[in-house]
Amino acid sequence: MLSRITFLFCIVLINACTNIEQKPTEKVAVNEKHRPGFHFTPKEKWMNDPNGLVYYNNIYHLFYQYYPDSTVWGPMHWGHATSSNMIQWEHQPVALYPDSLGYIFSGSAVVDSHNTSGFGTAGKIPLVAIFTHHDPKSEKTSITYQYQSLAYSLDEGKSWTKYAQNPVLKNPGIKDFRDPKVSWHAPTNKWILTLATLDRITFYSSSNLKDWTKESEFGKEFGAHGGVWECPDLFPLNNNGKQIWVLLVSINPGGPNGGSATQYFTGDFDGHEFTPYQTDTRWIDHGPDDYAGVTWSNTGDRRIFLGWMSNWQYGMLVPTDKWRSAMTVPRELSLIKQDEKYFLASTPVKELSVLEDSAMHWNQQVIGETDLTKNIKDFASLGKLVLASDSIRSFTLVLSNETGQKIELGYDKNSNQYFIDRSASGNIDFEKGFGARHTAPRISNKTSMDLTLIIDKASVELFADNGLTVMTSIFFPDTVYSKISIRSNDNFAIRSIEFRKMKAAN
Repeated sequence: MLSRITFLFCIVLINACTNIEQKPTEKVAVNEKHRPGFHFTPKEKWMNDPNGLVYYNNIYHLFYQYYPDSTVWGPMHWGHATSSNMIQWEHQPVALYPDSLGYIFSGSAVVDSHNTSGFGTAGKIPLVAIFTHHDPKSEKTSITYQYQSLAYSLDEGKSWTKYAQNPVLKNPGIKDFRDPKVSWHAPTNKWILTLATLDRITFYSSSNLKDWTKESEFGKEFGAHGGVWECPDLFPLNNNGKQIWVLLVSINPGGPNGGSATQYFTGDFDGHEFTPYQTDTRWIDHGPDDYAGVTWSNTGDRRIFLGWMSNWQYGMLVPTDKWRSAMTVPRELSLIKQDEKYFLASTPVKELSVLEDSAMHWNQQVIGETDLTKNIKDFASLGKLVLASDSIRSFTLVLSNETGQKIELGYDKNSNQYFIDRSASGNIDFEKGFGARHTAPRISNKTSMDLTLIIDKASVELFADNGLTVMTSIFFPDTVYSKISIRSNDNFAIRSIEFRKMKAAN
């Protein structure tokens, strides 16, 4: 969520806010300029953080920070969409509206299978959302204007009732006290709430989701601290039979390429304290456009991540007219052990294959400068490109259009960095720092390389070395990129290249 919004700005926006009619499910028009073909976007107006990600009865729920009256940030609601596969979404009515306690900031949702909250009736299992109430009225005179509240649904997320005794976790005197992520901790038989509290994370526990006890704090002496900590998530992952805990923390500003980004920590969690394995700072995505990402609850052994595909540095300035912002593609998370350290890896979910169309292959080629487009008919900037090599060499992939606008990405062996350069990508004048070259370290120590690109009209997501290095970047060309080429001056021998065209999701 947005840091350091002024009180005056909030008041102006809330005066403009009106209730909107709850419309039936609708799909967006993917032919709009810069509208992604298969990334989630709001039908119209403003969107930021993903919220309340929960899977229940074969349906994925995506709630999100939403302002239905403008294409810039305003009094926050929870928008809502549903999907059977996380790729093809249907828009649902707004789930939560601002009320007398304030705006509805970020939070999470869980399936309360054992009705610990007591919200379930007549055998109905409740979905419970816990979120931050942000009170703009008290923000001018107090620092305790954020606190945690509950809402519940007894009809599988179609409608929501706010708990009559909100808030359930009052502010102890911390200016930034927000973004609760709740999960069930089976070893201690209790709910754990992971909360962003200014420059650290505070853990709370509860048996019923209503009464919370502080357990511990983490982070004041660890990680990046260039901005406020936000949108945490805590979960276990299995690596060769060993359970490792992962803590995600978004930060704004202070990202590795400027503005917003999400760092992660690996360690142990015993239901009381998080003990980190690492002292260095690590990022789940080194690109400029992946922020506030969290994971779905109730997905069993799978851990699936979704981020806001933008950056607070320019999120309210990007040149889209009717809507602003998209989400990343959902990503499967795993751990890779290297040099006795555990690293978080991200790869596109397998469900994305539902949109894959015709495939083209190139095998055993030495790259000088190769135009791939002549073998790709009707490429309209929707595609998946997979490259594999048994050697490590510098190379550049170029996506471009007929006017010469382009985005360049690839690997520089001298610096051992992947890069995305959008300095000539199209419209870059809306913000002075947008048109830049961004870099990410190559984390893998293998002598082979693999690269997957997810290309969608106005964005590219780069997954290198089984997802150890990830970069996400948005861009705004005047016309979609219709050409793909690859070049290298280092006798780059590629084992294989595969390109699959992608269909629009709707």
